[in-house]
Formats: sequence, C-alpha cells, structure tokens
Amino acid sequence: MDPIFPGAPPTLVPIVGSDKGFPVRRVYCVGRNYAEHAREMGASGREAPFFFAKPADALLTVAAGQTGQMPYPSRTNDLHHEIELVVALHSGGRDLGPDAAKQCVWGYAVGLDMTRRDLQAQAKSQGRPWDTGKGFDGAAPIGPLHARSSIGELMRGAIRLEVNGSVRQAGDLADMIWSVDEIIAELSTYFELKAGDLVFTGTPAGVAAVGRTDLLVASVAGLTPLQVRIV
Repeated sequence: MDPIFPGAPPTLVPIVGSDKGFPVRRVYCVGRNYAEHAREMGASGREAPFFFAKPADALLTVAAGQTGQMPYPSRTNDLHHEIELVVALHSGGRDLGPDAAKQCVWGYAVGLDMTRRDLQAQAKSQGRPWDTGKGFDGAAPIGPLHARSSIGELMRGAIRLEVNGSVRQAGDLADMIWSVDEIIAELSTYFELKAGDLVFTGTPAGVAAVGRTDLLVASVAGLTPLQVRIV
C-alpha cells in the first residue's frame, strides 16, 4: 500500500567522526539502576530492573560543541533532570544471555531522561502509566554517539551533571546495580530488540528540578559532553 501522506523521517543521532547518523527505532529506559537514586526514590536493594519507553521523536539530538535548546514543557511545575549513559544497539534478539547482549552494543552517548515529576507522581499515586511524565516532546536530550569499536566497552568511569556550574549529580558507571549486559538481556525477555534501539541505563542520586534559562552540562568519562539550555 502507498501512504496517504509522507511519513516522518527517522530520528538520527549524530556520530562522532562521521557525517552519518544513527537511525533510532525505539527508546527504552531502565528505572532505579543506581542504589543511592533508588533509595532517594523510595526503593532499596537489588530489585529486578523495570523498564519504560519514550517515543523516538522525543529525542533532542545535540551535536558536539553545540548547546541544545529544550523548551520547558507544558502542564508541569516540577521538571527534573536525570543524567544517563545511553547504549545504542546494532543488533538484537529475544531472550539473550549477557554474552549475546554484549555483542548487540554499537556505541554510547550521554543522555538526559527529563521528567515531569509532578505528573509522574500523580500517575504513580493513581496506578496509571507514566507516559505524560516521561514521554513528552524533547524529553530525551542526547549527545553524539561514540562507536564501541573506537572507545572500547564502558563499564566504569565518572558520570556527572552540572546545572549553572554547580554539581547536581555525580557517580560512577561501576555503581550501576545492573550492568549494561544484564539490562539488555533482561529487556530482551520483554521485547525483541533490534538494530536502532537505544537504552537509557539509569541515573545516579541527586535528581532535582530545573527551570527556564538553566544550563545543564552532562558528562560521562570518555564521551562527548551534552549541553542543554532550558528555554
């Protein structure tokens, strides 16, 4: 069948050292994957990972050396930042083991899981989905991708977020409760993963509100920093 109107073009994430982009299929996120953040959100222990999703067109792609402009979203007075390591997949499958999951990783980027915390809290209290709190336009700023073949596997290293020059979040990738391989393997028991999928891997403690004009600088050791202005 022919479409009745042209479809939206794919979301492309810039790649360091290339004029090509990474075409995004789906965006998965894992919750409470750092112990201190789990405690600040009311959980404890090594609980099984749980997942939610954001639309691919909720990504706000930011090239190296640029400052992304993120409009403050509607229907909220409590917009929170969550810095995360983002993993990009070039293959997938179902019911993967950790070793097979590792082979799916194409590369890494710095991302922000922006959250309308008041809407998320309201949804939680009513037993409703988190979509309005997590999946709004511009809800997932992301910096350029680095190929794993160029930088190696990221298992440890500083992860840090500054807001207007002050440190808000600081941790280490080694502090993840569930490793990248374990996350991908567990996720593959719920969905068939495919090339083009992105996985946001959780955030350290220190999530807090931001407002208009705030400048967010997110960094993970070995990756191009992500800089975003709330407008």
